Amino acid sequence: MKYRSMEDCIIDLERHGHLVRVKEEVDPHLEMAAIHLKVYEAKGPALLFENVKGSKFPAVSNLFGTIERSKFMFRSTLDDVQRVIGVRNDPMKALKSPFQHVRTALAAWQALPKEKSISLPVAAQEIQISDLPLIKHWPMDGGAFVTLPQVYSEDPDKPGIMNSNLGMYRVQLSGNEYEMNKEIGLHYQIHRGIGIHQAKAVKKGEPLKVSIFIGGPPAHTLSAVMPLPEGLSEMTFAGLLAGRRFRYSYKDGYCISNDADFVITGEIHPGETKPEGPFGDHLGYYSLTHPFPLMRVHKVYAKPGAIWPFTVVGRPPQEDTSFGELIHEITGDAVKQEVPGVKEVHAVDAAGVHPLLFAIGSERYTPYQKVKQPTELLTIANRILGTGQLSLAKYLFITAEDEQPLDTHREIEFLSYILERMDLQRDIHFQTNTTIDTLDYSGTGLNSGSKVVFAAYGDKRRELCREVPESLKEIRGYENPRLIMPGVVCMQTDAFVDYADAEQQMRQLTDALQERGAEDGCPMIILCDDSTFMSANLSNFLWATFTRSNPSHDIYGVNSRYSHKHWGCDQVIIDARVKPHQAPPLIPDPAVEKSIERLFAKGGSLASVNI
Repeated sequence: MKYRSMEDCIIDLERHGHLVRVKEEVDPHLEMAAIHLKVYEAKGPALLFENVKGSKFPAVSNLFGTIERSKFMFRSTLDDVQRVIGVRNDPMKALKSPFQHVRTALAAWQALPKEKSISLPVAAQEIQISDLPLIKHWPMDGGAFVTLPQVYSEDPDKPGIMNSNLGMYRVQLSGNEYEMNKEIGLHYQIHRGIGIHQAKAVKKGEPLKVSIFIGGPPAHTLSAVMPLPEGLSEMTFAGLLAGRRFRYSYKDGYCISNDADFVITGEIHPGETKPEGPFGDHLGYYSLTHPFPLMRVHKVYAKPGAIWPFTVVGRPPQEDTSFGELIHEITGDAVKQEVPGVKEVHAVDAAGVHPLLFAIGSERYTPYQKVKQPTELLTIANRILGTGQLSLAKYLFITAEDEQPLDTHREIEFLSYILERMDLQRDIHFQTNTTIDTLDYSGTGLNSGSKVVFAAYGDKRRELCREVPESLKEIRGYENPRLIMPGVVCMQTDAFVDYADAEQQMRQLTDALQERGAEDGCPMIILCDDSTFMSANLSNFLWATFTRSNPSHDIYGVNSRYSHKHWGCDQVIIDARVKPHQAPPLIPDPAVEKSIERLFAKGGSLASVNI
């Protein structure tokens, strides 16, 4: 089925048992988010909140809550989209068999945006920001946020929809210093298209006109987060995935999505910022308050029967995990075309996506050499760390297949393969004083931190320990050593104070380990606040280790040394303790958790959800 609107989608999902209506009045202050999180964790249905306290508009969440439901929504168009993306990635396919690609070309042509001059349904009623469902998601959030916005801007030098950018940049509707109904905050990070547009507008000394679309067909939402091939616009992709051309008009100089449920228009003026945040984000911590662009509200529109879509982000997995899975399903091997030699890249969701990448590359540079070592892999690693959103990665583990197949999604097997083969004196490569994800507070400042590449290739060097080595037991000040996975052991110690104190602690630990003799079967040691938590499951290890450490500052080594500015060691130690400068983790409000139990009790709208 091809949806013309959000309402079409909701009717279809309900008809097929994928949606439940919440009829009780629900408070947008923390309650709606808490309900969503509980239902998502249970792999439950989409939720239509019919009675939102303080707003006449209903709200829907968890549309993309499972990959199965996500694919169900696009069941009529997914095959066509994959064919078009495939041809974009490999145009020779179409040249070699043109008649097989007639349908693909037709689908692509029908996806082109279509300007309409007739009356706009979404502009039928002009409302205020205060009329919207003002949803606050986490207790320390700075206010209410839009979490599924489609933020539209055009290139000031080349205006028009085909030179536009559509991105999902969070929008703060209330709180902080924002003047209600007149100002909102627009948070966008580095490597975003809207930043290029604003830079050009600033150079011209002009405000940048921005339109924020909320709702419409789910394809429009997904298009705002798609990493698309060069030359394929988000607006074209939105039409392709929806199976219906993206319809738009202009009003007061602003582009308006005809099919959106809501549209907010306004301007970003040069040099104008206000504090934005905190916001509970997808790494599982709050992103803190920082100055971000201020958008002066021009007008706010809502179509008749408008429905407000939202999601809740937090420690993965969450609903945005399904976005990632669906994107991978659609784009397939696109990364192979963008980065020559790469076979697979996996942004690890459990670690918050950007902090940790696993990659499989190729080794073709020196087939004549008997000694196998990373060569082409290092070139590929640099390409990965210089490509789009992949450039935000902090840790990159990369290898090449040699006599056995590998799968980056089998995390323990993949990491074990690398740790078995790494030369710890040669195969660790740092990049310091560089950019990292805006939401990552493990570094030295906003967007500022370091990266490290662990590259391995060749014959197996060691057998990994499968229990805690004796050398790691009974070291003074380091307690409860636990095996996380083969070759990786965690130990808990005193809370982190500062880096001067940490340096002294590390000297004591490495001296103790050197006296005992470096344990080759345990190439990686994780220091933490709670080794029982760290070792409880793989997700805890991936999340806590790679979101709480800055490679340049938090990686130490047994028998570490420099050789011509290259660092190496006999055992790697990662300090994954919580640091005072890091953002606090997301913790639900117990009172709110208690209050929502009424909906899941007998007679409540969600009593049928298997929690």
